[in-house]
Amino acid sequence: MPFDLTGFSIFVIAVVVLAIIIVIMGIKSVPQGMEYTVERFGKYIRTLKPGLNLILPVIDRVGAELNMMETVLDVPSQEVITKDNAVVQVDGVVFYQVIDAARAAYEVRNLERAILNLTMTNIRTVMGSMDLDELLSQRDKINAQLLQVVDDATEPWGLKVTRIEIKDITPPADLVDSMARQMKAERDKRATILVAEGDRQAEILRAEGEKQGAILAAEGRREAAFRDAEAREREAAAEGKATTLVSDAVANGEVQALNYFVALKYIEALGRFADSKNQKTFFLPVEATGVIGAIGGITEIAREALKKDPDGPTGGGGSGSGRLRSGSAGGGSAGGDSVGGGSAGGGSAGGGSSAGPWDGNHA
Repeated sequence: MPFDLTGFSIFVIAVVVLAIIIVIMGIKSVPQGMEYTVERFGKYIRTLKPGLNLILPVIDRVGAELNMMETVLDVPSQEVITKDNAVVQVDGVVFYQVIDAARAAYEVRNLERAILNLTMTNIRTVMGSMDLDELLSQRDKINAQLLQVVDDATEPWGLKVTRIEIKDITPPADLVDSMARQMKAERDKRATILVAEGDRQAEILRAEGEKQGAILAAEGRREAAFRDAEAREREAAAEGKATTLVSDAVANGEVQALNYFVALKYIEALGRFADSKNQKTFFLPVEATGVIGAIGGITEIAREALKKDPDGPTGGGGSGSGRLRSGSAGGGSAGGDSVGGGSAGGGSAGGGSSAGPWDGNHA
């Protein structure tokens, strides 16, 4: 049996199909990271968030589809004249994110172009106020200034500029050569200064060492001189004491002590003559009996020191030098050209000793 379509049936089918089409047109699926603006008769009314959304077909329509994720833009290379009139090539990148879709869609036209032009203009402004050396060494400062300026300018557009980075700063080739020569000269200067400073420190240390050595040597000489002076002083004191004792002995009539010192010096002088390396033969300017007489005087002194009795006279032999014309009794000594008699009981006769030949004998 054939299916007969009446006019009413066709109308119903058309209405159903139209309803399906309208429903499909009213369903909008927004992907994650995107937001759509909705316009009703050309006027913004709301923003569609990610997910499934419904709008009124024919009456409402999607106005702008905006990416809400952070986006990077390459800043084209451009020439910048620095404060010291150096021309450099500069390029960079801008990172931004749409915060408000409605303002980003309706506050500015061609959003990316606006961001690029704003960034390039501010790069010329910020970098043009710096010297070349400052430009090359303070990129962080340049980035911070650019970020602050551009972010403040794009805030009405519903954007957030998160970062601006200067990728490359390229000076002209001749300027690069000059900078290389300047750097080399600066490093040569530093090396020369370091070498000079090292030499200076070495000279100072060497001078300090020589100074300390001179001070120690002077102190050593001073100590040695002090010791020598002390030794000479003690020697002189001992000599003076011996001289005093001899003088006292002579004053008390004991001429044997004087004979002892004279004989001692005499023998020391003969010893120095004998020890001379260049002197093979020498002549005595005095009679040998004088030396024997001096030795006799020393013997007499020793004998008196050993045999002297403080309670009575001391007996014994005596020695005499010179021309003795009479003997001595009981240990007396006669010296010189004595013509008188001897002394008894330890007394001494005569006034001295003679260096002449002997004439008498010991008693």
